[in-house]
Amino acid sequence: RNQANYTALSPISFLRKAATVHPQRLAVIHGERRLNWAQVYQRCRRLASALQTMGVTAGDTVAALLPNTPAMIELHYGPAMLGAVLNTLNTRLDAETLAFMLDHGEAKVVFTDREFAPVMQRALALCKQPPRVVDVDDAEVEEGEWLGEIEYEALLAAADPAFAFDLPADEWSAIALNYTSGTTGDPKGVVYHHRGAYLNAIANVIDWSMPQHAVYLWTLPMFHCNGWCFPWTIAAVAGTHVCLRRFDRRRVLDLMRTHGVTHYCGAPVVHAALAAAPEESKHGLAGIKGQVAGAAPPAAVLEAMERMGVEITHVYGLTEVYGPASVCQPQPDWAGLPVDARAELNSRQGVACLLQEDMQVLHPQTLQPVPWDGETVGEIMFRGNITMKGY
Repeated sequence: RNQANYTALSPISFLRKAATVHPQRLAVIHGERRLNWAQVYQRCRRLASALQTMGVTAGDTVAALLPNTPAMIELHYGPAMLGAVLNTLNTRLDAETLAFMLDHGEAKVVFTDREFAPVMQRALALCKQPPRVVDVDDAEVEEGEWLGEIEYEALLAAADPAFAFDLPADEWSAIALNYTSGTTGDPKGVVYHHRGAYLNAIANVIDWSMPQHAVYLWTLPMFHCNGWCFPWTIAAVAGTHVCLRRFDRRRVLDLMRTHGVTHYCGAPVVHAALAAAPEESKHGLAGIKGQVAGAAPPAAVLEAMERMGVEITHVYGLTEVYGPASVCQPQPDWAGLPVDARAELNSRQGVACLLQEDMQVLHPQTLQPVPWDGETVGEIMFRGNITMKGY
């Protein structure tokens, strides 16, 4: 093994290549704002430079309480360029839970949107060791208190656009920290590594047959399993991020048509809302691919999405496996079945993603595989490269 035949896997590579090969290609759309891949790359390097000036080093945690905005995309790269770890915080949590995460994760810096200033202010007051605060002033937010020492754009403006960085010496190094809650006790911190982030980003491309320059609409929160690794996937295909602060059915459908969206992801409730939209708002969507996680959509929702021309892929996973790690792979003979029969198959059939080594349904006591009869209950268990580093 040497420099000629081995490189640590890291999704930072995708950003560098997108900027080198497609510098002028549209990378980010947010309202009236547009950024190309060269600009995104430069901004991420500025962010890494700024964080280094703030004292962030390898292994440190950088937290973010942000919606799906350009800053959130850039935070998936800037800290990683230093070997730091990104902790995306769920914007729906209360102050006590956020304070626990900031303390437990030992965040050195937190980036916060003005919309969430009230809950963040309370959380900071509860922290035993409050992190330094950077405000993100999004043009789509008109109100909200300033909590930090500097605003995000000012932070970047004072930093080095040509900041020199290296890929991690060890691809097993942590890249992200995601808290997940059980039914009791404090949230658990799930640690992702560069290798897993890289591989799951590529798995998204392969298992969903994503083309080069896909246009991806952010109907899924980036705080959820790092947006199922799509902040890195879209760089891998030099595609376009279409940002969305919050789900709004009318705006989603308008953005899909306006920007030629090709792919989006969401929970069953997102698809149910789109399926229930007025018929006059459902035109011009043919060819879009949607991904739904968890429970399979009801037959009526699946049928409504098909009439809209949207192709639905059912996936399953959890925080510990970087989001979706299994996928329902439709078989050729399904096409001729009634929609309710296809919906049933979509709810029962699932296999490990290509780059996740194995997924089985095992008996929880014996750990032996249960019969593939669609009736025997067991526990879904994963193993392979797209599995967390640990808690």
